[in-house]
Amino acid sequence: MKQAGARRKARELALSILFEADIGKGPGAAMSNADHTIQVLMDEWGFRPEERHKLQAEIELFGRRLADLYFRDAAGVDELIQGYSHEWALDRMPAIDRNLLRLALTELRHCPDVPVSAAINEAVELAKEYGGPDSGKFVNGILGAYARDDQLEVGEKG
Repeated sequence: MKQAGARRKARELALSILFEADIGKGPGAAMSNADHTIQVLMDEWGFRPEERHKLQAEIELFGRRLADLYFRDAAGVDELIQGYSHEWALDRMPAIDRNLLRLALTELRHCPDVPVSAAINEAVELAKEYGGPDSGKFVNGILGAYARDDQLEVGEKG
């Protein structure tokens, strides 16, 4: 699995951590539970023992980094989501969409090593996989508007 594949899995880990924190456990408990979460995800992904050994550290490092960056800037990121989701109150959004937006906006704001298009495309793909029928369009619309307003070039690093 290439770095891009490991990064995708790390985003899934971060999404799981954010989702767990969001549904009531809070950031501390969700981060403390991350070791268990990654083991569950690796089982779900069907990783063989050699894949686990090779990729776990990379997936866990980037996934925890993304989650931690969000928790450190939660108010700012959530404020952005509120501003760009004109008719949607944050607490009325589907939890998966809300947390995907949190993850992607955190990545766009705090990970200059990640190309803008990669952060947006990954969020849209995860929305299609885990969200409802309109989640991909919703997530893409908000992230695209943010990228345009912040003058981020698609293909440019955040």
